[in-house]
Amino acid sequence: MKTHTTNYFNTLITVAEDCKVDCGTTPPEKDKKTIANYQFDLLTKKPLKYTSDEVLFTVFSLRNDISASKLNDEKIKFFSKGQPCLRTSPLAKTYGWGIYFDDKGKIKLIDSASDEYQNLIQNQSVNKKPAMKNKR
Repeated sequence: MKTHTTNYFNTLITVAEDCKVDCGTTPPEKDKKTIANYQFDLLTKKPLKYTSDEVLFTVFSLRNDISASKLNDEKIKFFSKGQPCLRTSPLAKTYGWGIYFDDKGKIKLIDSASDEYQNLIQNQSVNKKPAMKNKR
């Protein structure tokens, strides 16, 4: 069975061009946690710890209440088909966060209003991928 991946290396996913905020904003808390809430919590509490695949599967497992005993089988099933990458993340599309992948594929959120974001934008050695637009 083929295994797909969403990991990037030495890459910045830039904020969507139609994003309505001009700086990194915390996703609002709702009765039920959203994908943005889960991703934000993971990536702000432990920057440069997770790869894209780890974030996407962790969020999937939390939202679907997958038991620890079934995690391995569910992970194989999850990555046996292509998954949308973090270019579709609401953090980059809606909440003003750049998503930076280091040379090991580990992720850190970068406030789009920060000097660090501007430095990464200007850094020729960092690949840039735009977040998907909110509207087609």
